[in-house]
Amino acid sequence: MKTYLVLATAVAVLTPSLSSAQSWRPINQRQSQQEQRINQGIRSGALTRAEAGRIRGQFVTLNRLEQRYRASNGLSVAERRDLDRRFDALSQRIRTQKTDRQTRR
Repeated sequence: MKTYLVLATAVAVLTPSLSSAQSWRPINQRQSQQEQRINQGIRSGALTRAEAGRIRGQFVTLNRLEQRYRASNGLSVAERRDLDRRFDALSQRIRTQKTDRQTRR
């Protein structure tokens, strides 16, 4: 019975970390998805020209940061975390701008 309890506890502890590991996406995939979201927002009119310009500027800045990180002997764990955090913030800005009820005229 103790063995079963230990095994069940181990599975319960490891399950959240496995699911979070599966949710990680490569940076190139995230860049591509966000670029598609920006383009879709422009096409649908959900993003105004000014909003799209600001978001694209932030996107370009983030891509340059990634290039600088990669140029210094690849991405460290801290650099990858920083990029993930910044991509999450950019994704939220895209979502906010697309749903703020400002439309292209």
